[in-house]
Amino acid sequence: MNELLTLSLTDLRARLDARKASAVELMDAVLDRIEETNGDLNAFVALRDREALRADAQASDARIAAGDARPLEGIPLGVKDLEHAEGLPNTEGSKIYEGRISDHDDTQVARLREAGAIVVGKTNAPEFGYTAITRNLVYGVTRNPWDLAQTPGGSSGGSAAALAGCVCPLNTASDGGGSIRIPACFVGAFGLKVSFGRVPRGPSDFWSNDDTSVSGPLTKTVADAALQLDVTVGASPHDANSLPHPGYSYVERLAEELPRGLRIGFSPDLGFAAVQGEVAAAVEDAVRVFEKLGHRVVPIAGGPPALGREWGLLGAFEKAAQLHEYLPDQEEAFGRGFIRGVKAGFHMTPQIWKTISDQRIALQQWCTETFEAVDLLVTPTVPYEAPPAKGPFPETTEGKPQPMAGVASFTIPFNLSWHPASTQRAGLTRSGLPIGMQIVGPRHRDDVVLQASLAYERERPSHPEWPTSWEPLAETL
Repeated sequence: MNELLTLSLTDLRARLDARKASAVELMDAVLDRIEETNGDLNAFVALRDREALRADAQASDARIAAGDARPLEGIPLGVKDLEHAEGLPNTEGSKIYEGRISDHDDTQVARLREAGAIVVGKTNAPEFGYTAITRNLVYGVTRNPWDLAQTPGGSSGGSAAALAGCVCPLNTASDGGGSIRIPACFVGAFGLKVSFGRVPRGPSDFWSNDDTSVSGPLTKTVADAALQLDVTVGASPHDANSLPHPGYSYVERLAEELPRGLRIGFSPDLGFAAVQGEVAAAVEDAVRVFEKLGHRVVPIAGGPPALGREWGLLGAFEKAAQLHEYLPDQEEAFGRGFIRGVKAGFHMTPQIWKTISDQRIALQQWCTETFEAVDLLVTPTVPYEAPPAKGPFPETTEGKPQPMAGVASFTIPFNLSWHPASTQRAGLTRSGLPIGMQIVGPRHRDDVVLQASLAYERERPSHPEWPTSWEPLAETL
């Protein structure tokens, strides 16, 4: 494997700018690595033509030589198969859309291209992103490079596997209930669910009303995420919810120290999560790093309402609205678990909608009170280590029943509340799988979450420890 693929995004850019490596060399390394690993990982599901990619890389080398390099000049980019990238398939993991080719880029993809990134191909995702295990009827199962028998999570599972397996240095991701943070946790990467609207979504032919999903970085390091954000944030006419540009550079904000004497709230379970003992111990140990740095750790008792069921019903209702024209005539084209969830959306009533509204208000009140008492909130990211690549999710953990959507116990609340939340590696379980720590910040303070994440990363760096090789998978799995 080419040593370039072990580097962080920021180190790669420095190497290219210094002309100690070429964009063509990097592109060849990525394409060779995809060919070498995809039979195991199944991270990429569609690729552009190799000669076209090498031509794009040659153009990037010419820009660099001329002193005209853009922020991501020559960096190969994988695009999650829930997003549009012009000229590439966009199946959303569903046989309903098999063969569909995108005629435009989504805003995040367009901005990354404009910054010099070169779209290589599409990364796998579960059908319509509905679950935290990446498999579908079109492209099959994606596997975790730490252990091929386990999942890299979802819905950004292909992107996570490509990143952690040192296959592709930059990959898009999105998060409607944990779909950046869960896979980042399961592969030991950094992930940031930005404040709602921070990175524009779309263009879309379906108007979403549940307002939970964001696009954002899933990277090897915190600095890489800041670099990605700098070229993707800012309002878009295609997204009415998009926020104005914050008026500063996230890379420059990382050069500033985290404010001293912060109150760091810590909740091991948000009052309802069933957490694996190893996970709880690792995250409790990790949060003590902030005490070492001069901050005060404040225990948080109780927590918000457990809204896994409500979140799931909101998503099912919206997906039923989007896909009802295919039902019942083409029901067999969908995955059984997915379509069962969609059909639950037909049971939505005004009374249920009001109940969900009341619960979401209760969540907002809890968040308001919490962030009056503390500056940041730390929790585990996921209650347990990565489950099997084909599932199922555990129904219990160490004898404790998992709540509805238990894998997303710690992530769903902050999609519903719009707060920024990061995840980074807090350790490994006895079986060698990554554990994640989540840092949640006040609304719109993505910069402070990044600063806190960097402070932790400096004390306990996890890069460049990545699984560059793995045990072959037994055929019976």
